[in-house]
Amino acid sequence: MKKVKNIIITFGLALASVSCVSKLAYTEPELDLPETFKYTATADTASVANLEWKQFFSDPILQNLIEKGIKNNYDLQIALKQVASSQEKLKQARYLQYPDVGFGVAAQVSRPSKNSMNGQSLNLFLGQSHVEDYNAAFNLSWEADIWGKIKNQQEVSRMQYLQTYEATKAIQTQVVAAIAQGYYNLLMLDKQMQIAQSNLELSKNTLALTEKLWQSGDTTSLGVQQATAQKQSTELLITQLEQNIAIQENALSILVGENPGKISRTIEMSETSLPQEISTGLPAAMVSRRPDVRQQELVLLESNAIVGIAQANMYPSLKITANGGVNSFKIDNWFQIPASLFGSVLGGITQPIFQKRQLKTDLNVAKIQREKNVLAFRQSVLNAVGEVSDALVSNESLKVQEQKAAEQAATLKNGIKSAEMLYKGGMANYLEVITAQGNSLQAELNLASVKRQRLSSIVDLYRALGGGWK
Repeated sequence: MKKVKNIIITFGLALASVSCVSKLAYTEPELDLPETFKYTATADTASVANLEWKQFFSDPILQNLIEKGIKNNYDLQIALKQVASSQEKLKQARYLQYPDVGFGVAAQVSRPSKNSMNGQSLNLFLGQSHVEDYNAAFNLSWEADIWGKIKNQQEVSRMQYLQTYEATKAIQTQVVAAIAQGYYNLLMLDKQMQIAQSNLELSKNTLALTEKLWQSGDTTSLGVQQATAQKQSTELLITQLEQNIAIQENALSILVGENPGKISRTIEMSETSLPQEISTGLPAAMVSRRPDVRQQELVLLESNAIVGIAQANMYPSLKITANGGVNSFKIDNWFQIPASLFGSVLGGITQPIFQKRQLKTDLNVAKIQREKNVLAFRQSVLNAVGEVSDALVSNESLKVQEQKAAEQAATLKNGIKSAEMLYKGGMANYLEVITAQGNSLQAELNLASVKRQRLSSIVDLYRALGGGWK
């Protein structure tokens, strides 16, 4: 009983020492963040990134596409599997503080040489030529977490799990933004197709008028050729737009996890509604909201725990092993209780002394890796601030560009009417009409492109601010 009591006391002291140890302290790196984002008027704590994507994107068709993408996109599904894998490792890490227990059954028969000392002894004392040994025992081994090594190993598993979770959120943000960008690009192509088809009708009318004038001798065949070339150029543009629309539909279908095919849409680009006056909030709030920045901070926390593990490896370790069960040299009395019972307990402290500088090297490398991850974290924050600033300046600039492009398109559209009237009255030649039509077509196509860029800049800003994650 005294031996058992001593063993219990040893376990108790070890457990007490474990409870007094915590994981390595973490100091959050200082970040050089601006008070406000560039190109914002006031430091408003509200942010459009607080809106979930369903609130930000109000178009039902786009919402349906995004829902499909979140459910079926293969990049997201792969990321979710990685989360599940890390979750299993996290569950396993929770058991690191418990002892390893195993059970084994062994039977051994040995027959020494009759001319050997063992053979002669067996024959003399036992009157037999072989020895049997039967063993069934439980084996236990346990290391006391005196220096927090196991707790830091658990912390590493937890940080790795959280990294996969944040990575999944980052991928979802990218998928949502990519689907929205593809959808708005498709609406732009639809608008450009509508513009090109309308211009084709104008080109046909101009060609018909030019042919009549040529037949009446009021113009040359060169005018007919130029009008025909203008019509053919518009027809070529329509063919190119049809190709681009089909490719964009295929790309959008793949993004939402479906086979390439048609994408139904019932609205025009002018009917889309996104928040026009966007509040960005404060840079500090953006840092805590963006999944990719959070993931990089978790990498830093993981490296901090690895430093703790490397440091603990340099200190003494307390290990306790025990085994017990039944043992016999005859199979017929193997399980006779208590005669066959046996047990042993061994406790020891091991202090590393000389391992060719391996432990010190591991510690120094872990510290250097932590310093690298501090720099990587700061870089990710700087990049995030830069992305928000780029999206803000693009959005502000595209507001002005859209206004100017709309004014130019209206002016050139009126110019077509003037050129046609002058052409019919003989006060303008066919080149002026064709030039007016070509300039108007290009201006309207450019206006559609600028509108799409404006929508894209708003989506980019929403994603750069965190994309609705809190």
